[in-house]
Amino acid sequence: MTANSFDLPIDLLRSRQNVKWTKYGRDVLPAWVAEMDFAIAHPIRRTLERSIADQDYGYPDRPGGGGDAYLATAFQSRMKDRFNWDIDTSLVQPLADLVQGTFSAILAMSDPGDGVILQLPAYPPFHEAIHSTDRVLVPLMMRDDGQRHVMDAAELARHAAAPRTKMILLCNPQNPTGRVFGRDELEAIGRAAIENDLIILSDEIHADLIYGDAVHIPIATISPEIAARTITINSPTKSFNIPGLRCGVMYFGSAALRERFHKRVPKRVLGSPGILGIDATVAAWNDGQPWLDDVVTHLQAMRDKVFATIASEMPQIRARAPEGTYLGWLDCSQLPLAGSAFDFFHDRAKIAFSAGEAFDPTGAKFVRFNFATSGRIIDQILGRMVDAVKQSNAVRPRA
Repeated sequence: MTANSFDLPIDLLRSRQNVKWTKYGRDVLPAWVAEMDFAIAHPIRRTLERSIADQDYGYPDRPGGGGDAYLATAFQSRMKDRFNWDIDTSLVQPLADLVQGTFSAILAMSDPGDGVILQLPAYPPFHEAIHSTDRVLVPLMMRDDGQRHVMDAAELARHAAAPRTKMILLCNPQNPTGRVFGRDELEAIGRAAIENDLIILSDEIHADLIYGDAVHIPIATISPEIAARTITINSPTKSFNIPGLRCGVMYFGSAALRERFHKRVPKRVLGSPGILGIDATVAAWNDGQPWLDDVVTHLQAMRDKVFATIASEMPQIRARAPEGTYLGWLDCSQLPLAGSAFDFFHDRAKIAFSAGEAFDPTGAKFVRFNFATSGRIIDQILGRMVDAVKQSNAVRPRA
């Protein structure tokens, strides 16, 4: 495959002080933490280089009334352009850390002992946000129906009606299955929230990373009634590959929801993003789309290669090509594994995936595959996977 302008050479990736490439040994190919192995978009690089040249590291004074207003206006424009979603900038809360936003929303909108519905498998900090605040995780399992991972609307309705259930924590597109929920599924979630007076916390950080005919629908756009009880979290950190710059937003679907939140979590408790994060975020949202279009085209090609190879060369691994994100959820339970799937691939193939048990306590035979890298590295990962599986006698001989 021809190299892309945003591909970075493996020697450079290994030389950076970056957790993805330093956590495991130099002989291990990392395909775990949700970060891409790509150079950032030129508009982001230009704005950062300008700040460095000007030594502009102070408190931001930007067009429209300071850093927060600058960020909120860019978010408003981005949501209108991408999703035809009309945003009220007064309901935007800047964040330096989206996980902090998740924790704070759970603290603000529920009490110890209350239930929080979470689709499993799920991003590990969601588990932590529920358990460490003494809330109760109410599992809503995503099940493989033979084509994709789906939730059970009847199970959702039962959980939502429980007396101590107070929130639904939604991740859309879903991490780690890559599902992009359709309107009917989002309506079912909204209906459960309205009928049982629940708050929806919707993490939509992967909303820009969508493939084929899939369409991302912000759940707050379904109806004003759903919006009024929805807190949406978003950021360019995943789609534009700038997680270390620490900038995102929390959006309240109504003024009443915002006021309820701040009664328990004052604005100062959240802190604020720094000047470099704000400028990079605005540059990404305002000027980075051409770069993102090229990246999504590449990611779709990598997705197709990965899942075609799994189907043809490793059919005992059950996997559904994701509709969004750059993450694949691989069911390795049909392989002859003595231990976890993570250990098998780490020890036998020198590949570091994300361990499935971090996403679901029963998921030790699963791994999450991050395919956001170059074609060269994907080929190496797939080659190592195929060799390891064949050596373990996991693939049945063809008739």
